[in-house]
Amino acid sequence: MRYFITGTDTDAGKTYVTCLLLQALNAAGKPAVGFKPICCGDRRDVMLLLAAGVSDDAGPALEEINPVFYQQPLAPLTAGWMANVPFDREGILKAWQALEAKYEHILVEGAGGWEVPVTETETMGDVAVDFGLPVLVVVNNRLGALNHTLLTVRGIRARGLRCAGLILNYPHDERDSASISNAAALRAIFPEIPVLEVMHGETEVDLTELEDLAEPVSPTA
Repeated sequence: MRYFITGTDTDAGKTYVTCLLLQALNAAGKPAVGFKPICCGDRRDVMLLLAAGVSDDAGPALEEINPVFYQQPLAPLTAGWMANVPFDREGILKAWQALEAKYEHILVEGAGGWEVPVTETETMGDVAVDFGLPVLVVVNNRLGALNHTLLTVRGIRARGLRCAGLILNYPHDERDSASISNAAALRAIFPEIPVLEVMHGETEVDLTELEDLAEPVSPTA
C-alpha cells in the first residue's frame, strides 16, 4: 500500500493522519514507513513519522525518510533561498528508490499544500508526479474547506494522478455549520471519491477503510 498524502493547506493535519495510518498498518502486521521528501522549519513531523513506522532495528534513519530539510519555516522555494541551498530533486528520488526497494508499504507526506512552490517553476504537485502514486487529500474541516478541496483535486487530476480519497480532519472538538456539512457536500461533488473522517483526538483509524481506497471506484476517481 502506497499513497502520496497532501493537504488542503498547511496545518491541515497531514502528519497526524499519516501517523494514524502508519500505526494502523503496522498493527495489522503490514510493516510500513513514512517518507517526507521535503521538510521546512524543524523535523518534529519527521520524527513523528519515524516513530509511527516500523520499530525494529532495521528501520530507516531520519535522513533516509527526509532527504531535503530546510531550517526556515517557509515554503520550500523561499526556505531554499534563505539557506542558499538549491532544491535537490535527485536526492529525493535516490532516497525514494532506496526506501521502496526495502518496504512494500510507504506513505509519502508532502510539504504544505499541493501547489506550494519548491522551485521557481515547480510545486509540490510536480514532486508528487515523480512518485506516480494515488493521492490522499487531508482536508482541514472548516469554513473554506470546499474551495480548497476542489482546487486540490483539480490540481491532482491535471497532473494525471488519481485522487484516491478525501480525509476530513476535525482539528477541534467544537463543531460549526461548515464542519458539519462539508462531508456531505464533498460526497455530492465527488461521488467517485471516498470521503473518510478523522475526529478530533482520534487515536485509531479503521484500516479496512484505507484498504477500500486502493482500487479506483471509476476511471475518473
